[in-house]
Parts: sequence; structure tokens; C-alpha cells
Amino acid sequence: MGPSRFLCGKALAGKSLQRGTPVRSQGLGKDASGDVEPFYFNEDTWPKVSNNENGKSVAEVAAEFDEFCKAVKEHLSVEEMRRILEANGQDPSGSDDAVLTRCQDLMFYGPLERCPLCNGQLECTRRNYECRGAYSEWSTCVYYTRDNPRKDESLKVPEDIGDSTVDDWVKRQQSKSYPQRSLAPEDKPLAGMTISLSGRLARRHEDWREEIEKHGGVVFTKSVIGVTCLVVSPAERERGGSSKLVEAMERGIPVVSEAWLVDSIEKKRAEPMDAYDVVSDLVPEGKGIPWDKQDPSEEALESLTAELKLYGKRAVYKDSRLEDQGGHIFERDGIIYNCAFSNCDLGRRLNEYCIMQLIQVPESGIHLYYKKGRVGDDPRAEERVEQMPNEDDAVKEFTRLFELLTGNEFEPWEREKKFGKEHLKFFPVDMDDGVDVRYGGLGLRQMGVAAAHCKLDSLVANFMKVLCSQEIYRYAMMEMGHDSPDLPMGMLSESHLKRCEEVLLGFRDALKSLPEQDQKAYGTMVDFSSKWFTLMHSTRPFTIRNFQELADHVAARLESARDIVDASHVLGEMTGATLDDPLFDRYKKLGCSLTPLDKDSDDYKMILKYLEKTYEPVKLGDVVYGASVGNIFEVESSACPSYKDIKKMPNKVLLWCGTRSSNLLRHLHKGFLPSICSMPVPGYMFGRAIVCSDAAAEAARYGFTSVDRPEGFLVLAIASLGEKITEIITAPEDPESLEEKKMGVKGLGQKTTDESEHFVWKDDIKVPCGRLIESGNKNSPLEYNEYAVYDPKQVSIRFLVGVKYEEQNMEMDTAE
Repeated sequence: MGPSRFLCGKALAGKSLQRGTPVRSQGLGKDASGDVEPFYFNEDTWPKVSNNENGKSVAEVAAEFDEFCKAVKEHLSVEEMRRILEANGQDPSGSDDAVLTRCQDLMFYGPLERCPLCNGQLECTRRNYECRGAYSEWSTCVYYTRDNPRKDESLKVPEDIGDSTVDDWVKRQQSKSYPQRSLAPEDKPLAGMTISLSGRLARRHEDWREEIEKHGGVVFTKSVIGVTCLVVSPAERERGGSSKLVEAMERGIPVVSEAWLVDSIEKKRAEPMDAYDVVSDLVPEGKGIPWDKQDPSEEALESLTAELKLYGKRAVYKDSRLEDQGGHIFERDGIIYNCAFSNCDLGRRLNEYCIMQLIQVPESGIHLYYKKGRVGDDPRAEERVEQMPNEDDAVKEFTRLFELLTGNEFEPWEREKKFGKEHLKFFPVDMDDGVDVRYGGLGLRQMGVAAAHCKLDSLVANFMKVLCSQEIYRYAMMEMGHDSPDLPMGMLSESHLKRCEEVLLGFRDALKSLPEQDQKAYGTMVDFSSKWFTLMHSTRPFTIRNFQELADHVAARLESARDIVDASHVLGEMTGATLDDPLFDRYKKLGCSLTPLDKDSDDYKMILKYLEKTYEPVKLGDVVYGASVGNIFEVESSACPSYKDIKKMPNKVLLWCGTRSSNLLRHLHKGFLPSICSMPVPGYMFGRAIVCSDAAAEAARYGFTSVDRPEGFLVLAIASLGEKITEIITAPEDPESLEEKKMGVKGLGQKTTDESEHFVWKDDIKVPCGRLIESGNKNSPLEYNEYAVYDPKQVSIRFLVGVKYEEQNMEMDTAE
């Protein structure tokens, strides 16, 4: 590159902008997706104060910038702009429009500093200077600032760039300072937006016009051409839509509900419009509304009724319709040509999946199936089935697409699981060789028939019917947000789950040292969350910000996913005939015996008393739920110490353990596993421990699902706490030392059971059965006492208690 000329500050003088004049090419504004949107200058939006040493108003500087932008576009080629950007340490990459916008800003307002978090390129939006560089290979940077992040240095322009007009620009520059670019005031979240209104809204159009202009926007009434969005009532679609709505749909202009205006004004930032879209499903192509934009109850309903389309490594994707023709997944040299991918980037608001398969069809050869889209948004997904000339061409195309999607080679991934994530690229969801229980479990129509033909005791058969049903696993996945029908999240490989665990532990350690209210900390949180929801694909990804959210939405859900994967392996495929007694077959696989207790037996009465004494109603909003006891089963599991062995151990206590129905099969099959990690929150504060409680109320929190799924199970286990019990009130500073010593730990809660009512059951097994009273430990993080045991050989599942949660009127109960 040749020598550079220097250009500073003052630019061409020009005509003043008129109110409402469009300035589309300058890139003054970007919408939520980062795309350039129309911007209209409004004198009322910007403060009429000087922002440079020459005393010019913001409007005058903006007018000069507009004229300068037109001249730059006319006299410089895009290639020359890239060279100018590169000479000044700015990012020369991207589309022509992005380069034009970046160069105009650079030449008029001065070179921008790099992002302090990722060293990426800062860019000016209406409200902030924002970075959209790569924070890491997993996420886009979310740094922003309202300070003027400009370098105090002259602009460099290579000598051989431009024409005589550009030379005149350089010669005329006398000032040594740049004007400062004004940002929309923080109380103007709609600045730069033009909004059209249609139909009968909750507020009069005139009222909305006043509110929109107050917050920086402009209202157009005659047309939707060039507007940022059209605001309508959801009822507008039911009436067939106005001419405005139809025109907006034809032109691809966002049509949003009033809630978008309300939320944008309330939150002081323009919310993403796609979350408020009201007509996606009316588009002629039949576009559906993605699940994450629907009301949660509607999303849940769609999820529970949706057909699982991919359920394992050897499963042909349902939408290909090739399974009906006898199609099966192509295999060669030990490699199965079936891949699922996920990509979540919260900085870019991406949450995508991709499916790619080679399918061998008898008498029809080999086909490539490819689908890429957003979860729950099938109509807008890219999808194709292509018949390939031969196997070699099919494999070559498959590996080419794999590299295009991921930036990695296919064979090292399939053979050795070697993979390096690249920014904005997909990551494989490693499927195991088996059948996702949401597909392989019993359907609703099969359950009754299966139980009727079962050799087991009828009560045990009905219990097994629950454990073997698709329903409880579908519901659990829906609650966790891992219910995408396109990805087999119930059939993940052990290596994939292990990778998830490593990511969790890494972020757990990072959270300990992250400062509060800091952009670097927030960037780390977004980075982790993007990484997590790429590995554990979710319909509702969000930013994990603290230990409690990490425990509830990451650790607990990973443990549940692990349990469901184990259930998938045990149950396999039960979609065939039920006459061969599949329930008895799976019962044998569990390796445990279940014996119903007689309701007149002493053990049944003891358990009923224990629950009644230590239970407190579950409260949801203003409604409370009591629990009634149904069947109780005595358990002898080969995965746990036998009763004969555990009764010889010291300090034995009968304790409550909470579990979701979807986790229960794995507990019976493999026994209790310790928590996945330690965190300073209840449930995880003891480290990698098996945690139980003397209060049924604590266990019921885990067993309670929701008001429309009232049945659940509580577990009673015998735990040997060892020769010495360590009592603590606060989270231990070093739970690892407790793990190493295998000590029994009792965490003292704010409530305890009345010791005067405790009793010994048999074989010196203590039952801390007593009414719940205040303990005096008001500062404890635990509401009820919790007991931690570190060796699974010291805990034995003894009883399963079937409960039904029932709404109850507390005032009526008190009156009685």
C-alpha cells in the first residue's frame, strides 16, 4: 500500500435535511436482527444543542453527514472503501452495504476503537456503539457503550484512492477534530423508526401517535411503504385483515401486536419484532409461528402432540417419507451417515437445528435428506430430498455439507469425536445407537392393553405402565424446554453428556470469580448460555446469570436428561405388539422387585403417618395442593445395598427423596447417583452427594409436576450416615473434603421435625417423624433439614409412595 493522506473532522457543507427525509443508505439504524432498516430524521427526536467545537447543532451535523454520505457513495468504490477501512485499523470485511456504512462513519466521525471484550469491530446503531464480533467460537459479543469510542488520530487515505473530488476533500480539511456523533436519547427507544397503525387498537390512534412521537418514533398513516413495522390488533387477522395488513405482508414488513409498543417503551429499548408477530401463519406459503413466539400453554400443547421426527442414530427422519418405502440409514466402513446439528447464539438471536442423512431405499438407490431451520418453525425450514447417482457421490456430498455446516471434517468426528467449534457454525448433537423413549415408549392406546396382558401383579403392572409410557418423558422434556421434535434429546451419547458436564463445571468455576454488573461478566454468561443451549438444544434458550439458575436450569436438567437417556436404553422400542408382555420384559430389565403393601399393614400405616406429619401443601400462586397417598410399594433393587446389608450399617435413618416420574426408572435401575457438582445453593451445597430430607414437604417439591399432572411418586430410602454426623447451617466452604471423607452431613433447616415424636422402626432404623416446627436457624439457606450421603452404597431405596396432589381450600380445612 502506498503513502497515505490524512483527513480529519470537518466534511462537506450541504443542504439541511427536511423533516421526514429518508436516509436509507447511511446505516443510521439497525433492527433487532442487525439488518439495516429505514431511518427517518425527526427534528423533535434529537436535542438542539451543540456537539462540536464549531457550535453546530445536532441537526446541522446530521445534515452535513447526509450530504457527505451521498458523496462517498458516488466517488468511492466499495473496494476503495475496504482499503480505507483497512488502513485505519477497521474491519474491511462484510457485505457491500456494511462496508459502505462503516466507511461513511469512519471518514466523517473518525476511526473507532476496538471492542475491549473481544477486539472486534464496534459499529454505531441508533442508541449505542455495539460489537458483533466473535466473543468466542460459541457466541457473538454483546458489548455496547454510549460513550464515544473514537481514536484520537487522523484518518489515513491511501494516495491512489479516489478522484479529484476526494483530493479536494483532503485539501479542504483544516480542523483537527471530528464532530461527535449523537445517539438517540435513552428515553427514545423508538428513535429512527416509522410506525404505521391499523384497525381498532386498545388505545386510540391519536393517543398512540402522541406516545410514539414522545419516545422518538414517527407515525405514517397513509401507507406502509418504507415503514419499520405495522401495529395491529390480533383480532385484525380474524376479520380478514385491512388493505394495509395485506400490503405489509406482501412487502415483507413486520406486522406486530400492540404489546411490542408497550414492552419497547416500558423496557426503554426496541424489542425484537419477531417475538410479537401476529400474521406469520397467514402468509400464503403457510408459515407457522415458532414455538418460542407462542403463548407457553400453546407451545406446550403443540410439543406434547408433536410427532417425534428423529429418535436415534439409525432412525430415518419422518418428514423424508422414505421410511414408508423401506428406507434405512446408509452405513459404510463402520460409519453411520446420520447427523443432527444445533447452533444457539444468543448474541445473534440464533437458535437453529439441522438434520442430514443418507437413506438407502430398496430398488430406488441412495437419497440425501437435508433440513435446516428454527425449532418449531417447520414451514420456513430449508428442506430437500435428493436422489444421488451412486454411493461414492452421496458420501462425497454428505461430507462436503458436513464441512460447510461445521467447518470440520466428517470422519475424525465420527470415528474419534474430534471436533473444533467455529463461530456461527453448527455443532453436532451426538446421538446414541438406540431409540428415544419419547418414541419407543408405550403410546396412550397401548398402555391399557399392555397392562391387561401382563403377568405381573395388577398394581405392579399399572406402575410399570407409567414408567414405560411416552407421556411422562414427553412432559418432562417439555418442562425442560428440550422437547424439539427434530432432535433426539432423549437419546444422547455418553460422550455428549460428558461434554455437557464439563461445560457446566467450567461455568460453575467461572461464576465464582465473575464481578457483578459488569459487561465482561455478562459476555461470559451469554457465551456459556449459547454454548450450553447448543449442546442441550432448547426451544427456550436464555442467559444463565447466577448459581440458582445454573442449578435449576442446567445441573438439574442435565441430571434429568441423563436419567431419560438411561430410560431410553432400558425401554428400547415398544411400538410393536403388546401381546408378548413388554411390561414384564422391562420389569426384568430393571433388576428390582416391587411388592405392593397391604393398606392394613403396619408399614403402610407408618409411612402414611410419616407423610402426614412432615408434609406441607405445595403452593402455586394463590392455590395450595395437598397430597393423598395411593399405592405404596416395597422395593428391593439390585442396584442398591440389600436390606440385609444396610441394616448392619451404623446410624440408619429412613428419609424422603423427591423425584420426577421421568427420573424414577433410572433410580430403580442404577440406584441413586450423587449430584453432578457442588454449588452454593440448596440441593447442591453439599457437593457431589445424594441428598434426602426428613420432611416429605421437601421431597414433594421435586415430585410435584403441575396442576394438570397431579400424580407423582415420593421415595423413602434408608441412609446410613456413618459413625459421625457433621451438622452445618451454612454451605460448607470445601465440600470436596466431605466427599473424600465420605462423611454423613446434616444441613439444619429453618424448620425441623419435632424430636419428641421421632421413633425407631425396626433394626435400629430411625424415623424422624414429627410435626414441622421452627428450628431457630432463621439464616439457614435450607427450609427443611437435608441429609447428605457421599457413598451410593450407604443408601438403599426401600419404598415408593404413590401420591396425588389435590387442590385444597385452606380456609375450609381450618374451619372444619
